[in-house]
Amino acid sequence: MALEQFSDVVQRCQGLPDDSYTSEDHDVFTIAGRSCIAEGNSTQVLSVVLDEKNQDIVRCLGWNLLPSLIKVLLKKEEKSLPQCLAIFNHLLEVCSPKELLIGLLEQLEQDDPDTIAESLHLLLNPLQKVLLCLGTRKASSLGMTLSSVLDQVAKLPLPHTKEQEEDDVFSLCRCCTSLISFVRPFVQEAKQNLLSSEELSESTNKVAGVEDELRTELLKFCMKTLSHPLLELQLKDPDTLAVSPLRDFASEILDTLSAIREPLPSLVFRPLLKRKQVPGFLEQEVRYPKESLASLAHLLFVHHMATDTFPNVFRSVLSITQELYEKSLVRLEDGSLPADLLEIKTFLTVPQVSPLLVHANFSLKVFQMSIDKFDTEAKYSFFQYMLKTSNHSGVEGYIIKNIKSQIDLALQPGNGNAWFEGAHLLPLLRQVLSLPDGPETDLLQYLDRVMESLNLLRYLVIRDKVTENQTGIWTELYKIEDTFLKPLRVGLNMSRAHYERELHNIKETKKGKAKEESVLSVSVGDEKLPKMTPESQIQALHSALHTFDMMESVLVRLEELIEGNNNV
Repeated sequence: MALEQFSDVVQRCQGLPDDSYTSEDHDVFTIAGRSCIAEGNSTQVLSVVLDEKNQDIVRCLGWNLLPSLIKVLLKKEEKSLPQCLAIFNHLLEVCSPKELLIGLLEQLEQDDPDTIAESLHLLLNPLQKVLLCLGTRKASSLGMTLSSVLDQVAKLPLPHTKEQEEDDVFSLCRCCTSLISFVRPFVQEAKQNLLSSEELSESTNKVAGVEDELRTELLKFCMKTLSHPLLELQLKDPDTLAVSPLRDFASEILDTLSAIREPLPSLVFRPLLKRKQVPGFLEQEVRYPKESLASLAHLLFVHHMATDTFPNVFRSVLSITQELYEKSLVRLEDGSLPADLLEIKTFLTVPQVSPLLVHANFSLKVFQMSIDKFDTEAKYSFFQYMLKTSNHSGVEGYIIKNIKSQIDLALQPGNGNAWFEGAHLLPLLRQVLSLPDGPETDLLQYLDRVMESLNLLRYLVIRDKVTENQTGIWTELYKIEDTFLKPLRVGLNMSRAHYERELHNIKETKKGKAKEESVLSVSVGDEKLPKMTPESQIQALHSALHTFDMMESVLVRLEELIEGNNNV
C-alpha cells in the first residue's frame, strides 16, 4: 500500500515545477516514503529516487526521508543497509543544503550514550559536507551545528581510568577524534580568511571593519570544549598512557585557538589584564568564560601543553582562585533554595551579575549553579523575572534553554510538577513565545532569543502529544500563532526585503564609484555599519540574509510539525 502511494505521488509530480507540489503531495511523499523504508522496501525506493525523471521532487522533498533512513543506518539492518546508504548519499548530493542541515540536526539528538556515539559517527561527515556546500555564508549554521554536537558529547560519561580511555568504553575518545576531523576544514578556511584580510589591509592601508564570523564560531567552540569535557577530564601524561586520544583532542583545541589568532599567553593572563570592549560580539565573560580560561591554564601549566608559545618569563604555574560566591554555592545542595528567598534582593541581583550581562564578574558556570540551587518554584519565578528584566538576547536565550530542560525533566515519568506543565507553565510560555517589538523586532539583535524560542516550541510540539497535552501547548497554540509565529513570519519577510534592498544599493554604488573611493558607509536600520570595502559590506549583508534563511527553515519545519499533528 505505502509503496504504491509513494510511486503514485512521484509519478504524478513528474515534470511539475517545485512550487506546484501541494501539501497533500508533501504528506503522501513523506509518510509513504518513510513507511516503505521502515517496511524493508528500500530497494524500490532507491530505484524511484535514482530515476532521472524524478529528480525534481527528490531534490525538493527527499530530505523528509532522512528520519527513516538514519534509523536503519544506526541499527545497521543488513537487509536494507546498502540500499538505504545509497539513498542517503544521493539525497546529500541533490537536496538543498539548508533543508538537509535542519533534517540532519534533528536526527542528531539522542539520549542513550551508545546511540549518541553511533549517531555522531554517522552524521558528522554528512554535516560537514552540507556545511561546506553553504560557501562563505556558513558561519551561523556551523555555530548551530557545533552547539548541537557538543550538547550530545556532554551526555557521554567521562573515562576516569587509564583502562577506560584505552578501551574507550564510553565512546568519548572516538567522538572527540571525529569532532576534530569535522572542524578541521573550517579552521583552515578561517585561517585563510585572516590571511586574506591582512593582505587587504596591507594593500589598502585600512583596518578590517568586521570580525570574521567563522572565526567567532570557532572561538565559541573552543571555549565550550575547554569547559566541557576538558575541564572535567583527568588527562593522563605520556608516561602513563603513551597514546591518549583525549590528550590529542586537548592539543588540537589549543592548536585551533592559535590558528584563529587567539594567542595562548594572552588568553591565560586575560583575567589579570584590563578589560577591553569587543564590539559586535558578546561581553568578555561570555566570550572568554572563566572556567574555560581555568581549563586552558591547567592544560598549559599542569600538562605542559603548547608551552613553546610562551615567553620564558611567563612559564610558571598560574594560581586560579574561586570567587566567594561560587564557594558558597558549592556548599548547597541542588534544588535546596525555596522561592521565598527571592524576596531578598540579593538572590535576584547577584545571579544577574553573570557572564551574560555587561560588567559581569561571575562565570557562566556560576550563573548556572545559581539556577541549579533553586527549587522548582524558585526556578520558575527566577525565569519569569529574568525574562522581564534582562533586556539581553543572550540572557533570554540561555534562560529559555533552561526552561526547556525543566519542562523535559517534568515530562519524564514520575517527575511531574505543577510549575513546568499545565496551567502554571502557560504564562511562562507566553513570555517566551513572543517578539519584543512584534513584526518590527530586530531579528539579528534578538537572534539568540528567537532561535531558542523556536527550538523550545519545536520540542513541545514533538514531545507533548495532542492527545496528552501535558504542557497545555495544544490549547494555547492558536494564541502562539497570532502573537509569535505570524509576526515572526512578517518580520522575516520585512527584514529580508530590507537587507536585500541594502545589498542591491551597495552593488549599484560599487559599480558607480571609482576605485579610489572603494570604502563605503552603509546604514542598516538606524545604525551605520563600520566603514569597510564594498566586498566586506556585501559579505556582511549576505551573512545576515543567510541567518534569516536559517531562521525561516526552522520556522517552516515547525509549521509542518504543527500541521502534521493537527491532521492526526
